[in-house]
Amino acid sequence: MADADAVIRVEVAYARPDQQVILPVELPAGATLEQAIIQSHILEQFPELDLKIAKVGVFGKLGKLATTLRNGDRVEIYRPLIADPKAVRKQRAAEGKRMGKGGGLLEADNN
Repeated sequence: MADADAVIRVEVAYARPDQQVILPVELPAGATLEQAIIQSHILEQFPELDLKIAKVGVFGKLGKLATTLRNGDRVEIYRPLIADPKAVRKQRAAEGKRMGKGGGLLEADNN
C-alpha cells in the first residue's frame, strides 16, 4: 500500500566525452522519467539536450518519458551515436583482411 506522500530517490545521468554528471533527485512516488529529468535541472546544464529527440532509459534499457520510476532507479539520457557500431566493426574487419591480419587460418608451425 503506497503512501500518497511517499518519496523516491533516483539519479539522472548524462555523459559527454568531456563531462559526465549524475544528479540525485527526490520525487513523489509515481514520478516519470521526464519529471526526474526536469527536476534534476540537467537541461539547464546541458542546453543541447532536446527531450523530443533524445533517447532515455533506466539502467541501460531504453524507456519512454512517461515510464514510471522506482526508488533507486538511474535515469539515463543517451547521446546520439556518431557512427553505427556494426558498420565500424565491418570496416575494421575489412581493413584487417587487406592487411593480412585476422580472418585467416594460421599455418601450423613446422619447427
